[in-house]
Amino acid sequence: MGLSEQLFKRAAHRIPGGVNSPVRAWGAVGGHPIFVQRARGCSLWDVDGREYIDYLGSWGPMILGHAHPKVLSAIHEAMRNGTSFGAPTAGEVDLAETLCAAVPSMEMVRLVSSGTEATMTAVRLARGFTGRAKIVKFAGCYHGHVDALLVRAGSGAATFGVPDSAGVPEATVSQTLVARHNDLDQVRDHFAAAGDAIAAVIVEPVAGNMGLVPPAPGFLEGLREITQESGALLIFDEVISGFRLGYGGYQTIAGIQPDLTCLGKIVGGGLPLAAFGGRRDVMERLAPLGPVYQAGTLSGNPLAVAAGRAVLRELAQTGVYERLEVLGSRLETGMRAALAAFPHPTTLHRLGSLFTTFFGVTEVPDAGSAAACDTEMFGRWFRGMLAEGIYLAPSQFECGFLSLAHTEAEIDATLTAARKVLVQIG
Repeated sequence: MGLSEQLFKRAAHRIPGGVNSPVRAWGAVGGHPIFVQRARGCSLWDVDGREYIDYLGSWGPMILGHAHPKVLSAIHEAMRNGTSFGAPTAGEVDLAETLCAAVPSMEMVRLVSSGTEATMTAVRLARGFTGRAKIVKFAGCYHGHVDALLVRAGSGAATFGVPDSAGVPEATVSQTLVARHNDLDQVRDHFAAAGDAIAAVIVEPVAGNMGLVPPAPGFLEGLREITQESGALLIFDEVISGFRLGYGGYQTIAGIQPDLTCLGKIVGGGLPLAAFGGRRDVMERLAPLGPVYQAGTLSGNPLAVAAGRAVLRELAQTGVYERLEVLGSRLETGMRAALAAFPHPTTLHRLGSLFTTFFGVTEVPDAGSAAACDTEMFGRWFRGMLAEGIYLAPSQFECGFLSLAHTEAEIDATLTAARKVLVQIG
């Protein structure tokens, strides 16, 4: 019995499911999770000493790679002065100014500790600003474990919400309307029926929680038009896409300015930090200026702020995203060639340093088509790649993440492993 298996047995006795976040469990792919001992660059090592090329990247934050020396130095320097004060620091101001300068739609921003806090408060703020109660979200878009947002569509159709989790009363999600991703007609139907009661539309501009699903042409532009016409707010959840696909988020690429934006992962440099921000008149409704309450003891934690600032300084350098595109393109080209010889339906989505290989389907525009994936085949793919030293997300419905620490050598080693595994499982 290896150390990972021993640790999992111990963990399962004291921690529900043996993990502190359900996505870390391997129920969808079989077996038990590996326990990580250390990581550096694009590699991680488990407690049994096995090395892996890492495409999980802590679910997205590690865009520079693990244990980047400038990030470690910034954390160490901040730590020497204390770990938490419960009072303002200069670093918070610097990070706020950096975020507002980078994200065109952000006139003001507030720091929190998690993406869930950011989306939760953005929804509350939208309701407080508009005086309306209803929210529109999209099936397959995950916005954290917020009660009102833990809801999906039934059979791919737009419906009133039904809770996805026990412990969430139906009354809590009764004001949540769900539409099919990339389907503007369903959004228009909701607004035709209840437009004067809808406070906001919340969307991942690039969906990353049903696998990577890009926006259809005109989809985001249509959402901006519909919300502006109705007086509702448009909320972009860029917890995954923010600073991942471009400096300032996907909205800088799309040329669309939402009213509110939620950020996380990269902006905290791998430490617990997130943010939400947007129009000044909306943000000024937050306490202590306005009646919408939000607070957090560890919001703007100095270590997380230092890490986030260090990462953003690196990402502001010339050529960063061009380099990620080179790596992503190399991976995509090689994977498409390998999949062309695979005797089962597949499709590959990639944008920049994000990618997902879908098994059992040939197109994935929304959650309904993603649900048709062959998850058993994905489990075989995951286990095969793991055996070859490639660490992927343990779910068909998650993204892979490239980092600046990956090189052509790691990409080519990954493609060699992929060709071998595809033959084995085909």
